[in-house]
Amino acid sequence: MANRIPARELVKQKGQLAADVVAVKVDGRVVDLHTPIAEDAAFEVVRATDKDGVQVIRHSTAHVMADAVQRLFPGTKVTIGPAIEDGFYYDFDKPGGGFSEEDLATIEKTMLDVVAKDTPFRREVVSRNEALALFEKMNESFKVEIIRAIPEDEEISLYKHGTPGKDEWVDVCEGPHVPSTGFLRAVKLTSVAGAYWRGDERNPMLQRIYGTAFPSKEALEEHLKLIEEAKQRDHRKLGKELDLFFFDPVAPAMPFFLPRGAFVYNRMVDYVRKLYVEYGYEEVITPQAFDPKLFRTSGHLGNYNENMYRLWTEDVLEEGQADGAKDAKDADPARKLAKHLQDHSFALKPMNCPSHCVIFGQRKRSYRELPWRVADFGRLHRYERGGVVHGLSRVRTFCQDDAHVFCTRDQVPQEIEKFIKLLYAVYKAFAFDRIDIKLATRPDKRIGSDADWDMSENALREGLERAGLPFEISPGEGAFYGPKVEFHVYDALKRGWQTGTIQYDPNLPERFELAYTGEDGKDHRPVMLHRAVFGSLERFFSVYLEHCGGNFPAWIAPTQAIVLTVSDKSEAYGRSVVEELRASGLRVEGDFSADKLGAKIRAARTFRHPYMLVVGPKDAEAGTVSVRSRDAGELGAMPRADFVAKLLAESASPR
Repeated sequence: MANRIPARELVKQKGQLAADVVAVKVDGRVVDLHTPIAEDAAFEVVRATDKDGVQVIRHSTAHVMADAVQRLFPGTKVTIGPAIEDGFYYDFDKPGGGFSEEDLATIEKTMLDVVAKDTPFRREVVSRNEALALFEKMNESFKVEIIRAIPEDEEISLYKHGTPGKDEWVDVCEGPHVPSTGFLRAVKLTSVAGAYWRGDERNPMLQRIYGTAFPSKEALEEHLKLIEEAKQRDHRKLGKELDLFFFDPVAPAMPFFLPRGAFVYNRMVDYVRKLYVEYGYEEVITPQAFDPKLFRTSGHLGNYNENMYRLWTEDVLEEGQADGAKDAKDADPARKLAKHLQDHSFALKPMNCPSHCVIFGQRKRSYRELPWRVADFGRLHRYERGGVVHGLSRVRTFCQDDAHVFCTRDQVPQEIEKFIKLLYAVYKAFAFDRIDIKLATRPDKRIGSDADWDMSENALREGLERAGLPFEISPGEGAFYGPKVEFHVYDALKRGWQTGTIQYDPNLPERFELAYTGEDGKDHRPVMLHRAVFGSLERFFSVYLEHCGGNFPAWIAPTQAIVLTVSDKSEAYGRSVVEELRASGLRVEGDFSADKLGAKIRAARTFRHPYMLVVGPKDAEAGTVSVRSRDAGELGAMPRADFVAKLLAESASPR
């Protein structure tokens, strides 16, 4: 067996040690430079600017933040502090309440003092009993609970920084971390929020401090600018300013789309519908409410019941109450009533897949019909807890550009390849240039055999490889019925959003006993692919609105141009321009009020119309419009016919 030496020494021997190397990756696992590894190990250095390097920096910064908090607020207990996509957080149990904005500034200053001392992060492997004794002595009850939950066969490691015997800080942690605190050159605390311990509202409420860290001050400053820009692009803010949608307590977390917002929403649907013709999809309409036996068959009743809206009639309720009262001495009547309602009350559908299985199975089908691609724009309802709903991004009623492909196993790779072609066409139309792909594999809570999961995951992998696309593996992130490919788009502010997905499912066809007649005249089980490009239309609407900042291109803008008159003398001409453009199929408004032109222009800019057409006496004489483009600025006077041709060309749906 090869000798084990600190990773730093091996990196140094290979001549790859540099000031920006913060860790190494061995067999796909990132470890810090102090970790002993085999002397003949193959490795990759992880630099501060690498994706993995940034995460190591952020996790290390979370430790420094927790250190600073406990220095400033004695008696505060720590819980967990992971790195997240844009930064990190740490949850605290602080006596006397939360943290103020002034507290954040003080904590940040103390963090910089810790960083300036440039003390090393030291890893120490200990026994379970040693770890428990240490944190029990420190009265860190949350850490004790975490240690007790670590599986018996897993190694327990501590990470320490600071001066031993003086200001040393310790946490139970898997790592990795940067070599020393001096690597943490650019840090910023951003906000405070409440969070239940382990995400359970029955547990204590903790205080969560969010922050971020970058390899350089320049990168941090760019990120903070993007945060400020994100506040201006917040879809909830733009939705109000642009008169697109709103929410009301009469329907919590269920959006009301106003005429302008409804136009954009329907344009999204229309665009995909046209592509469906090209890509061979057929559209269906399915019911909103179903007998619970449908979801019992599909497996959703056991795996998704807490997120389903239920409906019941008076007779079902009375039956449940009577059943609960029978054995009141031996059982909880309320529990029996809840079980009765779960078993007998109809449910609003949270997804379309079970009803599509019903359609497939309503008659005998032949292999010649496969692949069968069936689309559905039906409304879905899912009960989301109040703490997670967020504008259009997380709602309780929504629509998906949902579709399912029933096919043979041999057809799966080519169907995935075909779907990816469709997906990239749509994302190009909405100006998303960067798309990251992740293959989400089997979760702990799942249905189906390991053999089915092996086959499913391999089929998705082959489809991605056939399409020539790079992808990452997301272990354990698949749906309960099958693995999935996730597509993450990046917006103008460099934020990633998971939107499209395709999922391989051998389980629902099995549960619904679906079959097709093969070439051999025998029955065979089809495979079912679940797929969506937008995902939730509401969520995609929010992502796209922030991506374009409310500056919708002409093809999808609710109003493509607005006519502004210089004075009331030009009103008749202005109205004739509006009529002509509308007759050409363009979406045009007019402002013929008595306001001054400057006020009209300011009001029009609020709605971010692609074009403003200013008309005055000279335009009336010449038959022109003075064109101001939202994106290109002043275009000058233009014959009406020329402007109509220009805008019609821009109005065509992209290809």
